[in-house]
Amino acid sequence: MIPKIKKILYCTDLSKNSSYAFLFAIDMAKKHDAKIVVLHAIDPIPPYVDFYTGLTDEKRQKQQEEMVKDLKKHLQGFCKKAETHIGPPCTELVSNILVLNAHPPEAILKAADEEDCDMIVLGTHGKGFLTHAFIGSVSKAVLYRTRKPIFIIPLPPEKTSFDWDGI
Repeated sequence: MIPKIKKILYCTDLSKNSSYAFLFAIDMAKKHDAKIVVLHAIDPIPPYVDFYTGLTDEKRQKQQEEMVKDLKKHLQGFCKKAETHIGPPCTELVSNILVLNAHPPEAILKAADEEDCDMIVLGTHGKGFLTHAFIGSVSKAVLYRTRKPIFIIPLPPEKTSFDWDGI
């Protein structure tokens, strides 16, 4: 028996391709009456950078809060544009937005478990002639280590980039 999809982890690096993958996450959430957890993971800044920049835990926390706020604003704007093409709802489908300072594959795997997600959706860059032989390093790392269904969304061949304004 196939498990019911109740929660989808959508992973974004804020690239144009990841925005294209978000359309798939919205579509799947609508079809399965599921919620979407949005994850943006940032590789940790090496400790020596904190020393040279004077970045404190308080400043880092404030930056992270600003990133979450900016990501929510970015996502809401995209949802409004996406709804004209795929119909409502969009923002109502998003149950949580996470911005984590962690190695992206580790953050994705951990968030999928902690948020009790039933599947993972992420885009792959598909850059250069190696596109056909290799998927992105983050996509590959998650694909080989997860026990959850994963949808890796490449850009369609007729588009070289996905334009937030052009959907």
